[in-house]
Amino acid sequence: MQMHSGQLTVSTEAVRELVSLQFPQWEASPVSAVASHGTVNAIFRVGHDLCARFPLQRADVEPTRRWLESEAAAARRLVGRTRFRTPEPIAIGEPGAGYPLPWSVQTWLPGTVANEQDPSGSVAFARDLAQFVREVRVMDTEGRTFDGTNRGGDLRSHDAWMAECFERSEGMLDVPWLRRTWRELRKLPRTAVDVMTHGDLTPGNLLVADGRLTGVLDVGGLAPADPALDLVAAWHGMATDPRQEFRVMLACDDLEWARGAAWAFQQALGAAWYYADSNPTMSEMGRRTLAHIAANPPL
Repeated sequence: MQMHSGQLTVSTEAVRELVSLQFPQWEASPVSAVASHGTVNAIFRVGHDLCARFPLQRADVEPTRRWLESEAAAARRLVGRTRFRTPEPIAIGEPGAGYPLPWSVQTWLPGTVANEQDPSGSVAFARDLAQFVREVRVMDTEGRTFDGTNRGGDLRSHDAWMAECFERSEGMLDVPWLRRTWRELRKLPRTAVDVMTHGDLTPGNLLVADGRLTGVLDVGGLAPADPALDLVAAWHGMATDPRQEFRVMLACDDLEWARGAAWAFQQALGAAWYYADSNPTMSEMGRRTLAHIAANPPL
């Protein structure tokens, strides 16, 4: 089942053709599809060291190319700035072989994502992730501030989307509780200045081994935003004790901690209903996060 209306598809054969025609230096490299719970790109291994990423949602060519170039610049900025592995951008491909958009190539990071090897009970994992967040936060914003329309700015700007989520969640979730909770979370004031953030620290973007963080994926959203944004990781993928350790290591005051829960709530509610049939792993993450917030009210 497709996750998005009009979702694009790309076959392994098409990827082989695109790689062969546009990057002949990799022509002999085997190409294979990667099973993923991601919602933005179809992923293919190219040889042992590379992966190709193909946007799933239809868009115009030039805005897509600018988006991929922006992602590559963000990923390049992060390489070597943290002790955890992150992907390195390699190239941007052009439309062809029946696929209508530009696409990207980056280094492949081996490992297991956190929604397949659950580290939620590991205090060591929480410490590792807090270290990653700290290493990102100290990066220079170069005078930039949040300029997006996604998470990381004003909580209240998401009211229309949340209203749709409430309607779509009827019969699936406790909507009266959801409405009451959002009414309180959306009012949390913003006092901290923007810092660099990853922007999407969900379990599917975290590589783990033996209860430790080994790498971080999907780094193209690296940008200035509300410091509380990366606190979503505490609610998406940590049990109570690791979550508290994460908070202590990041020295979060009550307001910042509550705003982190607010961003997690906003992301989780959308995931819970939107992917209920098409991506059960993402939907379950959303449900689990909402349950964590209900059991540990941040306000």
